[in-house]
Amino acid sequence: MALVKFGGGVIQMSGSIAGNTYARNRFGNYVRSRTKPTNPKSAQQVAIRASIASLADRWSQVLDDAKRQSWNLYGASVNMKNRLGETVNLTGFNHFIRSNAIKCVYKKTLSDDGPGIFELPGQDPEMAVTATEDPQQISVAYDKDRAWNDETGGFLWVYQGVPQNAQRNFFAGPWRLLGSVIGETGVPVASPLVATPQFPIAEGQRLWVYARIQRADGRLSEIFRADCFVTENGA
Repeated sequence: MALVKFGGGVIQMSGSIAGNTYARNRFGNYVRSRTKPTNPKSAQQVAIRASIASLADRWSQVLDDAKRQSWNLYGASVNMKNRLGETVNLTGFNHFIRSNAIKCVYKKTLSDDGPGIFELPGQDPEMAVTATEDPQQISVAYDKDRAWNDETGGFLWVYQGVPQNAQRNFFAGPWRLLGSVIGETGVPVASPLVATPQFPIAEGQRLWVYARIQRADGRLSEIFRADCFVTENGA
């Protein structure tokens, strides 16, 4: 891996070119050789690929022009950030896939109409996680009074990362769906979400989770995270 300091021509770069990957961490810019990952064709990979293929077909064959235009308007109106931190706008097709991929995988009702509110749902700053080795259990606390939890069709999607050694300070994956909380109008679900780990955990390990909020109109929040150290038990 090589460190890089850009000059007056190119001031920032992120991505892969000719076998090299350009990226940035807290120490600055760097370049590393790009390696081609293996393709184990896990059940999770197969499911998400199938869902994206199904949604692409749905976009062209099922949605009419009015629905596609509603997604295009949403995409043009909602600002996103790319890997360089620049403001960009995704296409309506991008947002349709982004909002519906997880719903398709887990057989939830799809959002065919583009959202009429042109902003992403807010994140939950109160989310916190605890985990125990005996019993194997992860508890994710969240703010039950947020709007998604009081509307039918709202979701909190929570993912668990592979547990790491205690000295790790950063984690970027892999992840697996830990569980979800399904909102219902007039009957908000009490916190926390308690689930059996998707990856076995042991005392002293560091554990990361991330979550996304999804509103009934299909809008999907950015990722927000929490982490903890696994304890022996809940005592």
